[in-house]
Amino acid sequence: MSNRKAYNKTKKELITKKDNYKYDLKTKPKLVIIIDDVVSKTQKDKILNIGYPITMAFLPPNSGHKESATIAQNLPFHMIHFPMQASKNFKNIEVNTLNISDSYETIEARVKQLRVLYPNATYTNNHTGSVFTENYEAMDKLFRALKKYNFIFVDSKTTPNSVAKELSIKYQMPYIVRDTFLDNDRSFTAIQNQLKDAIRVAKKQGFAIAIGHPYEVTFQVLKESKHLLNDVEPIFLNKLPYL
Repeated sequence: MSNRKAYNKTKKELITKKDNYKYDLKTKPKLVIIIDDVVSKTQKDKILNIGYPITMAFLPPNSGHKESATIAQNLPFHMIHFPMQASKNFKNIEVNTLNISDSYETIEARVKQLRVLYPNATYTNNHTGSVFTENYEAMDKLFRALKKYNFIFVDSKTTPNSVAKELSIKYQMPYIVRDTFLDNDRSFTAIQNQLKDAIRVAKKQGFAIAIGHPYEVTFQVLKESKHLLNDVEPIFLNKLPYL
């Protein structure tokens, strides 16, 4: 039986440090909020102005946002938002998006480039990637390259069929996965309700990861919802309690 078939057979039995974490009720549950697609100093400044730790995930630079690596460098913590193949319906494809047909050499070269562009980053999550992250062979190549250049993958979970958990075990990396998307519906009430859902998850398991985007309404909700955070502790991603 191949390793892949063995993983499929025991998928429900895959155990990580995340699964084994026991929440100490004497401590405040932790809330990680990631803002994806950050590319500008204006966005960075607005996120910093929210007033509590928000993890910024920067899209790699291209002709449309040339400074997206430079502006990340003076932050205490940041991560990379790594473009990966989405469904055919997705039209706004980033330059150098990883595809499932890419060779290991192509993927490794891209990861190496990101290490040069973001020398202080450790974590990277997928930008789109519903096709890429459910392809075992492609993700295996990616994890191999990430391990080589000291990156850790964070699963944005754009598909329920992601194989990130399996590969995190194979490559002995932490399994980190998004719990809630904040702003698929871009209304104040809907975003705030998603934030409340993330808080509920955090109170249940001791931590939660919510992902949003640099929309003005998302910034407004996060800034005006501080009263909802009294029972949780907002933290940067690298402070997750089970890491």
